Amino acid sequence: MLKTQEEIINIVRKGQAEGKTFVTTNGCFDILHVGHVRYLNKTKEFADKLIVMLNSDISVKSIKGDSRPINCEADRAEILSSLSCVDYVVLFDEKSPAKLLENIKPDVYTKGADYCLETLPERDIVLKNNIKVEFIEFVEGKSTTNMINKINAK
Repeated sequence: MLKTQEEIINIVRKGQAEGKTFVTTNGCFDILHVGHVRYLNKTKEFADKLIVMLNSDISVKSIKGDSRPINCEADRAEILSSLSCVDYVVLFDEKSPAKLLENIKPDVYTKGADYCLETLPERDIVLKNNIKVEFIEFVEGKSTTNMINKINAK
């Protein structure tokens, strides 16, 4: 369910006061594939509620270039919200979810295993706010870029 940043912060504060745990992750999730689904299902295992911090169209374009995203933010948010493991989706316009992560202050934050704590862009925020970090392995060969390249090769 798509929420504003203010709504998600209030949901987390109230939920944590009631003893619920929250895990966040972030990404563009431009063309949803099995790698995404497995990653999100694994992420959900770390807490009661999963919040996906979704790069807005502006954010995706600034990271990936003018040809992206393939799917608009409203469509990407709706698709993510339809997954049983995803409790909330919240958009952010910056290249990094750092500011939003610091405002949400989840119990756990997941990132792909191509990162480690030393290379994590949000390292200072997770350490400062005592947010546990879990690194999740990718599904080999599954990526939106690979899918786009395969389509373009035809």
